Amino acid sequence: MAVSNELFEAYKTNTPVRIEDIEVANIIDAYDNQEKLLERKKELGEKLKGYKISLTSEKTQKLFNSTHPLYGAMTDKQILESVSLTDYNEPLLELELVFNIVETLDVEDTLEDICRKCTISPGIEIPDGRYKNWFPNIDMFQVISDAAVSGGVVIGEPKQLTYANIASIKGTILKDDEEVKVGYSTEVMDHPAEAVKWLVHELDKRGKNLEPGMFVSSGTFITPFVLEVGSYTATYENVGSVSIEVTE
Repeated sequence: MAVSNELFEAYKTNTPVRIEDIEVANIIDAYDNQEKLLERKKELGEKLKGYKISLTSEKTQKLFNSTHPLYGAMTDKQILESVSLTDYNEPLLELELVFNIVETLDVEDTLEDICRKCTISPGIEIPDGRYKNWFPNIDMFQVISDAAVSGGVVIGEPKQLTYANIASIKGTILKDDEEVKVGYSTEVMDHPAEAVKWLVHELDKRGKNLEPGMFVSSGTFITPFVLEVGSYTATYENVGSVSIEVTE
């Protein structure tokens, strides 16, 4: 069975596959697998709504033996307001700012242009792989094939912010009102707008772009950790807060 079909069945039935059963030779095949997977999700009535960017820090790149970021397509079904763990395989949590596209982004755009053409929301990203015991045991090509192990994203209230507004800001995640982790926007390719610019150029290579109504979850401030039952709140300097309730 083709890789994209195996991953689609795992996604649809929430039945993870064995890591050794998914073999991907190179990055071109990996992104081809991802596009085929997205087409299968569209057969279920899902619509492409945005992208997540992964491996935007040296720490996360080392986890998957990479020297560069990668991206994954996300659908409308993956925009979350609450989470039940039974709907996921082995979900994690990440602190990420979300760029909401207001004007189409172009390869000629500067970092300041990107911020001007987007609103920015506080976000919580929930990575989840379609593999058994996936984190951090799968390789980069397996990550890409599985839409960058995209589980879901929580998007808070948007603000119009400048490049300077989100430079070197702190993000904090609380679980049941207790601080769990703290990270900084500098972990995201030095600045989250840099990650969005990278994505614009990568999508352009495949004849795609970021259009109004789409979003980009721009990269994690922290090393991801296991999602558990409880109430989580992510707070970002200058941006705001967003919360999610996780049940069994």
